[in-house]
Amino acid sequence: MFRDQAAGLRGMAQQRPVKTIAITGGKGGVGKTSVSVNLGVALAKMGERVCLLDADMSMANVDVLLGLRAPFNLSHVLDGTHSLKEVMIEGPAGLKIIPGASGIRRMASLSTAENAGLIQAFSELSDEIDVLLIDTAAGISDTVLSFCRASMETLVVVCDEPASITDAYALIKVLNREYGVSKARIVANMAQSPSQGEALFDKIAAVCERFLDIQLTYAGPVPFDPNLRAAIQQQSAVVLTKPLSPAGKALGALAREVLRWPVPSGPSGYLQFFVERLVQSGFR
Repeated sequence: MFRDQAAGLRGMAQQRPVKTIAITGGKGGVGKTSVSVNLGVALAKMGERVCLLDADMSMANVDVLLGLRAPFNLSHVLDGTHSLKEVMIEGPAGLKIIPGASGIRRMASLSTAENAGLIQAFSELSDEIDVLLIDTAAGISDTVLSFCRASMETLVVVCDEPASITDAYALIKVLNREYGVSKARIVANMAQSPSQGEALFDKIAAVCERFLDIQLTYAGPVPFDPNLRAAIQQQSAVVLTKPLSPAGKALGALAREVLRWPVPSGPSGYLQFFVERLVQSGFR
């Protein structure tokens, strides 16, 4: 991807705004990757051109979750041996997937030319996708924070259990206090009922309203549903195997909610700015 560095970045007038959404959760085991995959497939089924970046660089598993083989990954892009389009694989409903890789610390030492090449690689996708979903790692590492800061939207997946709530709040707190992130959206996953999901959101929102300067929005619940577990075991998405199941309908509703989110306006909505923010944040 770095073979044509002299070409420089394309003019912004040639690019289209793209919704960039980081999907995170604070802790592992909350179903973050399952939400990412199903949201991506559901949006693709609705006619959106979607790319899912597996940003869990130490335990990337989006391809495994969908039973796909990924011969190349993001490390090959960083090494300059393959282009971003060459490492992408196609999933269900036309969902495009960029497989993650270990060794992402190399991002912290990219040269100026390599930075420009990476930015160019992503900006070239602008005319081919409408939504970029970023499935982050668990926790509040610098890598997770960098992806959340760089994205236009942050979708926090939370379960109604103390560890999940505490870790989600810790993530939101760091993003707000240390990096100035002013908004986030909450998904209540594995909810036993709609009222439990709303109560979970209200609980988190009350604490954030008291101690932080951030606007939280409820994106909705995803109910506890054995059909979701069955789909995972089949290495498929529940929005494909059982679209009318409780989880399938909820994830479809989440996709329709995402479609209602405003398309970013101005230069900050371009993919090249997403990567620039990622690099400038000290991504490592």
